[in-house]
Amino acid sequence: MGKKQTARQTPVRVAVKDLPTIRINELIPYENNAKIHGPDQIEQLRRSLRQFGFVSPVLIDEEHNLIAGHGRVEAARAEGMTEVPYVTVSDLTEAQRRAYIIADNRLTEAGEWDAAQLKFEMEELSSLSFDTALTGFTMDEIETIHVSAHERAKPAAEGNHFWGDVESESSEDYEKFVDKFKPKLTTDDCYTPQNIYEVIRDWALEHYGLQGAPVVRPFYPGGDYERETYPDGCVVIDNPPFSILSQICRFYTERGIRFFLFAPALTLFSIAAGTCNYLPMSCRITYENGADVRTSFVTNLGDWKIETVPELWRRVDELNTQNTCEGAAELPGYTYPDCVMTPIRIAPTSKWQALRVRAEDAAFTRALDEQRAQKKTIYGAAFLLSEKAAAEKAAAEKAAAEKAGSYKAAAEKAAAEKAAAHVWELSDREKEIVAALGNHDDC
Repeated sequence: MGKKQTARQTPVRVAVKDLPTIRINELIPYENNAKIHGPDQIEQLRRSLRQFGFVSPVLIDEEHNLIAGHGRVEAARAEGMTEVPYVTVSDLTEAQRRAYIIADNRLTEAGEWDAAQLKFEMEELSSLSFDTALTGFTMDEIETIHVSAHERAKPAAEGNHFWGDVESESSEDYEKFVDKFKPKLTTDDCYTPQNIYEVIRDWALEHYGLQGAPVVRPFYPGGDYERETYPDGCVVIDNPPFSILSQICRFYTERGIRFFLFAPALTLFSIAAGTCNYLPMSCRITYENGADVRTSFVTNLGDWKIETVPELWRRVDELNTQNTCEGAAELPGYTYPDCVMTPIRIAPTSKWQALRVRAEDAAFTRALDEQRAQKKTIYGAAFLLSEKAAAEKAAAEKAAAEKAGSYKAAAEKAAAEKAAAHVWELSDREKEIVAALGNHDDC
C-alpha cells in the first residue's frame, strides 16, 4: 500500500506593503471578546487568506493587546503563519479600547445589502469562474435578502425628509446627526482659580528654566487648541479637558511644542500611554465651577519620567482653602510589590518627599500578567521600577510617612491591609523586565 501524498501548502502572502509585522505569539488576545469565531468561520477565513493574502492589518495597542483581528489571527495561525502586519492604536482609553472591540464586530453587521446588486456581482463572479463561496455568501442566501439599505433610505413621498417618516421627527433626528460633526470645543475645565494657576505657572517656569518664555493658554470658552497660534519657544501651561488629554499631549509632542498640563490624579499614568513625564501630586483643587478635583500634572519637560514635588503641593494647598480631604483615596483590597508604582499609591508621598525616577528605570504597564489571567487591570495604569528606583521609592514613602508624623500608624494599617489583601505578584516575564531596568551609567 503506497503512502498517501500530502500536497505542499503554499504560504499565505502578506498582501500589504510598508507595514511592520509582529509575531503571532507576541499578540495578547482580548480574553473577554464577545465575538465567537467558530470552526466554519475560521475555515472561511483560511480560504480567504489563501486566495487574497493577508490584506487587512490587525490593530494592537502599545502592549501588544489585540484590538481588532482576532479571527484573522486564528486563521493565520492555522495556516502556519508566524507573523502578521499590524497597526498600533495608541490614544484609546481602557473604556474606548474595550468598546471598540465590540463596535468593530457589531458595526460591520449593522449595514444591509442591495440584493439585486449583490446577486448581479455574484453572477458576474461565477461567469469569471471565481469560487463565489470565498465571499462568504451562497446564492441561496442572497435570495432571502429582500430590501436594501438604499431602498429603505428613500423618501416615502415627495417633500418628506429621508431621516424619518414625519417631518417634525426628521428635523429633530437631522439636528442630532449634524451635531455629531460640529467642532468640539476644548473647554471642559476652564475655571481654574487665577491665584492657583499663577502659582503653578510660576513654579513650572522656574523649575524648568523657562522664565521669559511665552506662555500660551488655549483652553478657554470658544478656544480650539489645534488652531491656536504657538509662537517659537512657547510653553503651554493650562488646564485642558481631561477627556481628550492623551490626544492633546500627542498633538503637542508631534509638533515639538512644550507643555505642562493639569491632569487627573487617579489615571495619570494612563495619559498618552506612558510616553510623557509625570508629576503625581494629587493636589486638591476646588475650581470656580465648584468641582473639587484631585489634580496632578503631565509634561514633556525635564529629565525625570516621574517626579514628586512637595514644594508645589504645599503652594497649591495653601491657596486651596477649601481642601478638607486628608491623603489620597485608595482602592481597597489589593496591594503591589515595591517595584510597581501606581499614581494613587505614590500620591501621599508627593506631599512630603521629593522622588525622581529616570525613564530608563521605568516600564509602562496597564496590568500585571497575573491580573490579565484573571481579566483585571491596574486602575490608572502603572510603571514597573528598577530595583534601585523601587528602593528609592520605598525610602521616600517611609520618609514621607515619618514627616507626616504617621509612620507607625501607617505601617500598622499597611500591615493589616496587606495581610487581608490579595497580593498581585510579578510573573517571571515581568521579573526579567525589572531586572533589565536601570542598566545605565550613573550621571
